[in-house]
Amino acid sequence: MEKILEVKNLVTGYQGKDGFVKAVDGVSFDIEKGETICIVGESGSGKSVTSMSIMRLVEFENGKILDGQILFHGEDLSGKSNEEMRKIRGAKISMIFQEPLTALNPVFTIGKQITEAILFHRSVSKRDALQRAEELVRLVGISDPQQRLKQYPHELSGGMRQRVMIAIALASEPELLIADEPTTALDVTIEAQILELLRSLRAERNMSIMLITHDIGVAAEMANRIIIMYAGKVMEIAETKDLFDQPFHPYSKGLLESVPRMDGERGVPLKSISGSIPRLNEVPAGCRFSPRCPFATERCHHEEPVLETRGNRQVACWHADELIEKDLLAINAVGGEPVES
Repeated sequence: MEKILEVKNLVTGYQGKDGFVKAVDGVSFDIEKGETICIVGESGSGKSVTSMSIMRLVEFENGKILDGQILFHGEDLSGKSNEEMRKIRGAKISMIFQEPLTALNPVFTIGKQITEAILFHRSVSKRDALQRAEELVRLVGISDPQQRLKQYPHELSGGMRQRVMIAIALASEPELLIADEPTTALDVTIEAQILELLRSLRAERNMSIMLITHDIGVAAEMANRIIIMYAGKVMEIAETKDLFDQPFHPYSKGLLESVPRMDGERGVPLKSISGSIPRLNEVPAGCRFSPRCPFATERCHHEEPVLETRGNRQVACWHADELIEKDLLAINAVGGEPVES
């Protein structure tokens, strides 16, 4: 299939009190036309910084792309000017930001903010832009669009504000939609509605979606492929079904085991990953996950693994082959069901 986005060896950093630190360090992945990928990881993994780098918005937050390429249809976005990027943002690549209440301007009506996005990228009259705004509001499932367009962000619920953000992002029919935690702070009913909306929009428009989440359950529901990130590095990239059937990286395994299961035994404590993600200026030598990894050896603490291909996925772990073999032996030992390692 056609690859619309290729990120190659992306390195993004920030100037802090303790010097320059790398928030994203050597990240590589691609997105195909009509595909949904999910970037999953704990807070501080570099998920949002990766998305902001693609949009070239890190530069407005004291950040800088130090190395790598961001190829959109073969064109490197990392070398484009701000003026060139203004023509791409919203028109070809759009983003739904994490907090809709703060992302929307509180002093302008919803209609003003949606029509502004339309007028910036399209040569249409204000009347046509307003009509298009009504269509978009109706498309994202908001009733009485004429009335809603006259309201201000604070007059809408969290779910409706998120839908408005999606409407703005879709104003110019982008090829790639980046959604950064689009269901944060929403209740489960509204979350399900937002995810279903994104699925239907992707199917109708053959649009690619890059979904950022810390919720592995959301990734399982939405993604064709999942990218596992930790401390600014990619740990594993796999097809969704393959990852859930058998994770190759210990961090992926830990994330999956920390999710409640409907078929789990009652009264058994939920597993967790010990420790916490390191600060950007305190990244350990070797594998960044090694201080928290139950399988880490001396090599893991001193040598950083590279992202290598294993069948139809990629994994960065010195002991991936050993762990895969161990899991397969455990599965075979009980006739198809994995046992505790």
